[in-house]
Amino acid sequence: MPDHGGGVWSVPVPIPGNPLGRTLVYVLESPGGPVLIDAGWEHPESWRALKDGLSARGVGIEDVRGVVVTHMHPDHAGLAGRIRERSGAWIAMHSADAALVRLMRERADERLGDWLVRAGAAEAEGAEFSDTHRPDPPAVPDRELEDGDLVDLPGRRLRTVWTPGHSPGHICLHLEDRDVLFTGDHVLPEITPHVGLYPYDLPDVDPLGDYLRSLAMTADLGIEDAFPAHQYSFTGIPRRAKEIIEHHEERLTEILGLLTPEPQTLWTLTQRCQWSYPWATMPPISRHLATGETAAHLRVLEHRGEARLAPGPGPLRYARGLKPLS
Repeated sequence: MPDHGGGVWSVPVPIPGNPLGRTLVYVLESPGGPVLIDAGWEHPESWRALKDGLSARGVGIEDVRGVVVTHMHPDHAGLAGRIRERSGAWIAMHSADAALVRLMRERADERLGDWLVRAGAAEAEGAEFSDTHRPDPPAVPDRELEDGDLVDLPGRRLRTVWTPGHSPGHICLHLEDRDVLFTGDHVLPEITPHVGLYPYDLPDVDPLGDYLRSLAMTADLGIEDAFPAHQYSFTGIPRRAKEIIEHHEERLTEILGLLTPEPQTLWTLTQRCQWSYPWATMPPISRHLATGETAAHLRVLEHRGEARLAPGPGPLRYARGLKPLS
């Protein structure tokens, strides 16, 4: 298993059927037992890889002291519950993501495709997406973290850095005795994480605005070395954070250019954006994510006074302009 020195190593845990390929689960050694940063996807292949990776370094699942989840997405939190069952380990995540996990469990029976219909898609499109598989919600954590909290890691200092955006409670973790930052999905070396707005989000929620502010804060921390949850470790967090900010500003400019005085549905605007592959070939899950991402950018434009959501029933419709639509 990759050894990063100073009592830190990682286990690549596969994400079957996902182009991301794998989640890097970091293992932090301590006198009180190892603590994992993230856990990986809930799948037999992933579980085997995690167990085998730990075993290769003489660690059993039953030895794990705790799991700190950078955010509640299934490729990070999926196996945390199974680890807890086997070892009695605690699970910790930020309180905002813990609240979202509870909400997801309360609303587990809702049709996912209703969001696409609300965006302006046809009922058939929404039904197709509702029929796709949705992972079970992750385990409810035992411990909730806030910005600045120290994680229970005996003999070491692992501090919580709240970086909302990719999820409401996304956290990075600063290992102060090594001066490295475990960045989860917040800052990745080559790709940008998905940032979306969805029906369960409150009207005043601004995930992309939060993300841009979090990136600026991360760039100002003065920490250079990153251990992300995907791809590979790298040096240059401030540089990369600024590159991601520029990427989203370019997308905001693109979407602003698509807006007209006449309202258009969110679904129409999403289709008109430039994506990495053609809209016609996108599977339902990618269209769902693209719609959420477009909505998040429109929310930022709303807050900047450059776009407005049209009032009234029916699909979500947006127009350009500084005055409220009637």
